[in-house]
Amino acid sequence: MATGKRAGSRRGAKASPSLSRPAMILGLLITACVIAWGYLVFLAIDFGTAARSGDAGGWGLLALSSFGAVACLFAGLLFISRLLRELGIIAPPSEEDAPPSSPPAPRTPGGRRAAR
Repeated sequence: MATGKRAGSRRGAKASPSLSRPAMILGLLITACVIAWGYLVFLAIDFGTAARSGDAGGWGLLALSSFGAVACLFAGLLFISRLLRELGIIAPPSEEDAPPSSPPAPRTPGGRRAAR
């Protein structure tokens, strides 16, 4: 074993994985969105059956519950992507991936000397 000023373990202490508060909140939001999505799909099926049986108001309720189910599924997928970013599984978008805010200034032909 080496002794001296800089002798020691070459590996750092392993960080214990832990869930943060934002990750737990996102997990609860995902669960709520999935439950609401399932319930709205069940309602859409029920309203669709009623509408085909002759209930005129069933078509509107079918459309509303279908739209709500799509919105819940979309929100759930957004929350999943934010949870994955929070856990460090995927990286946040970088500045290079963003579209340019303004077009670059036109360049003068000939370089700096010709611009004087």
